[in-house]
Amino acid sequence: MFIGRERELEVLNKLYDSNKFEFTVIYGRRRVGKTALINQFIQGKNAIYFMGVESNAKQNLENFSKNILEYRTGIETDGSFHSFQAALEYVFKLSEQERLILAIDEYPYVARSEKSLASTFQLLIDKYKDNSKLMLILCGSSMSYMEDQVLAYKAPLYGRRTAQMKIVPFEFEETCRYFQNFSDEDKALLYGIVGGTPQYLLQINDKMSVEDNIKNTFLNPTSALFEEPENLLKQEVREPALYNAIITAIATGSTRMSEISGKVGEETNVCSTYVKNLVALGIIRKETPYGEKASRKAIYAIEDNLFRFWYRFVPENNSIIARGAADLAYRRIEPFLTDYMGKVFEEICKQYLWELMLTGKCRVQFSSLGRWWGNDPKEKRQAEIDILAEQDKDTALFGECKWTNEKVDLGVLETLVKRSELFPYQHKNFYLFAKSGFTKGCADKAKEMGNVTLVRYEDIVNIEKEPRKQIHREEI
Repeated sequence: MFIGRERELEVLNKLYDSNKFEFTVIYGRRRVGKTALINQFIQGKNAIYFMGVESNAKQNLENFSKNILEYRTGIETDGSFHSFQAALEYVFKLSEQERLILAIDEYPYVARSEKSLASTFQLLIDKYKDNSKLMLILCGSSMSYMEDQVLAYKAPLYGRRTAQMKIVPFEFEETCRYFQNFSDEDKALLYGIVGGTPQYLLQINDKMSVEDNIKNTFLNPTSALFEEPENLLKQEVREPALYNAIITAIATGSTRMSEISGKVGEETNVCSTYVKNLVALGIIRKETPYGEKASRKAIYAIEDNLFRFWYRFVPENNSIIARGAADLAYRRIEPFLTDYMGKVFEEICKQYLWELMLTGKCRVQFSSLGRWWGNDPKEKRQAEIDILAEQDKDTALFGECKWTNEKVDLGVLETLVKRSELFPYQHKNFYLFAKSGFTKGCADKAKEMGNVTLVRYEDIVNIEKEPRKQIHREEI
């Protein structure tokens, strides 16, 4: 089942239709759907697909040769080219006569085994690109390798690519396509639990309840997801123990660097290096109050929902889970799910605002949005605003998100208006988001003010997709 990635496929097909040499770099975390995207794209086209293996150069060359010769002859063969240069030169010569795709998946495995491969590509691209109809795709899951050895200025292939795509997990709207048989509320819960990574979404059974899905995956020692975060870390980093400790610290509420350092028992400068690597992997993110570029108020949050859920609930219940007591483990988790979903709902609301803005339906034409926190001098305490977005120096959007079973009352709106007074914008627009709707008092006041938009969760999950006026966040 292939779902989503329409935009990426559109870009790839446009490059393919150019009928001239194209070189596309595709990269992203493991399990995010890069291979599925490539296979979907090459269907019905002349293509040589090769996946590198974590082995030596001889094994990779033999496998690569088989793929090339099978494409050319239509039969399997044990023949092999004497070098990667000879194999690639053969492909380049083939592409002088016909439009041809060469997709090398898990390129870092091949390049690490054959140190001169990047230089060989550089040589052959420069030699053949003017007369070639080859569409070359190099794909990799090692984020650091792809960014440092393929995309970076000092890399041999720098300046040769014609496009690049960083494949990221699906947003909420796309994940809902996997959850056709779940209620609207369950769709949000499942997004909060497994995030938007396709391989994780496929582990969810739509014939089971959310509770049973949690028990069957995270609370089941034999499931594919039970050890997934730790296994993924082992593939990406050299010292997974400290990385595990840092992610656990963040998941359980230690968000500032000093708090993380104290929680894991390491010096701040040591933790800083590990945290930076986790940010690069897309597992955690650094946040500063909206509008502040560099700030001592910086905090860290887990970017990936599956990691966030797993590290929040699994380690502390590990002994219970190992004894097969999934029901007991779930009873310990369930009371905290509403609070856990608060941050997930904020992210869903941000994505909704982006969709409104990109389709010209938002009151404020912002270019970025985020969360704000800081000191309230009047109240003499810390204040927080869930969503803040600026159009210009005079106009801004203020948002509050509530994932509760109670309707949002007038007090929530009044608090948001009061906190907006900490900012000098002349034109302020307010958005209230609620899981369960709004009280009559809140709705009446919003109508009276005229600059307040009330958004129910059901409006978000059932939003009708319309053509966007302009795409602001390009991947190519």
